[in-house]
Amino acid sequence: MSMSGPSARDAALGYCTPLAREPITPAQAEGVSRMLKALADPVRLRLMSMILSHEGAEACAMCDLTEGFDLSQSTLSHHLKVLHDAGLVDRDKRGVWVYYKARTEAMDALRTLFSGDLAAPQLA
Repeated sequence: MSMSGPSARDAALGYCTPLAREPITPAQAEGVSRMLKALADPVRLRLMSMILSHEGAEACAMCDLTEGFDLSQSTLSHHLKVLHDAGLVDRDKRGVWVYYKARTEAMDALRTLFSGDLAAPQLA
C-alpha cells in the first residue's frame, strides 16, 4: 500500500477499510499539534481546566488561577503565555488584572478531533 492510498489489489482483496470521515488537513494538524504541545505540561493542563471551569470559561490570572500551585507569579504567567501563544486562550487586561478566556474555536477544534464529528472547524 502506498502513502497516497491503497493499491487496487489491496482494495480488491479487502485489506483496506474505507474512511468514515475525512482526516484533518496538514494545516489543521499544525494548529492542533501546537495546542496539544501546550497542553502536554501538567501545570498548563490544570490551568486550562481551571479556566474552563469558571463561568464563561474566563478567569482572572492572579485572583482565580494561583490557588493550588506552588509556583511563582512569573512562572504562572509564563505558562499562561504559552497557552495564549498556542491559541488556546485570549487575554484581556482590565486595570491591573489580566483575564484569560478559553477560545471557542480552539475548544471546538480539539473536541472535533477527539469526538469524530464529520465537520471539522478550520484552524487559523
